[in-house]
Amino acid sequence: MINRPQLILGSGSPRRLELLAQIGVVPDAVTAPDIDEEVRRAELPRDYVKRIAAEKVAAVVAPDDAIVLCADTTVALGRRIMGKPADAAEARAFLALLSGRRHKVITAVTVRRNGRVTARDVQTTVMMKRLSDAEVDAYIASDDWRGKAGGYAIQGPAGAFIPWINGSFTSVVGLPLAETATLLTAAGYPIYGVPA
Repeated sequence: MINRPQLILGSGSPRRLELLAQIGVVPDAVTAPDIDEEVRRAELPRDYVKRIAAEKVAAVVAPDDAIVLCADTTVALGRRIMGKPADAAEARAFLALLSGRRHKVITAVTVRRNGRVTARDVQTTVMMKRLSDAEVDAYIASDDWRGKAGGYAIQGPAGAFIPWINGSFTSVVGLPLAETATLLTAAGYPIYGVPA
């Protein structure tokens, strides 16, 4: 039996749990930190996700020797940050802006253990095909947009809208696995049961 530190996932996202499971990681606890995720005036998308991930990891109460893992994902169209839509009308507006265009999905990952904080961020370019009104209507009706940055999820029905990406697929879903595994290993968490 490998002795491994306690791992706390600071996220309410079921997608992040599923992604961790893909690399054999099951957190000992899951807690969604309650922080203010408002965008600051003139804040750039990459700076925003890095700040939010850092604030999340700072907000999780945990023993010093436990590993806390937090992440934040946003969709950026140029300098515009497209967070989780408040309602169907905003989701529709986001899809109208993204239709037929490239955008960036940025995920920041932050790990804390014994007061030491390490972080990585990953930017992926995503192309969304030009959407018809019928496609947008059907997607909005599916409710899959709820709670998703930019109003869509690549791993759901909206995957049919994405002809290509340049970068990390798992980062677009919400947790870049290669970078996350590197951070966890560096913090002393054995991935696939292999000690660091």
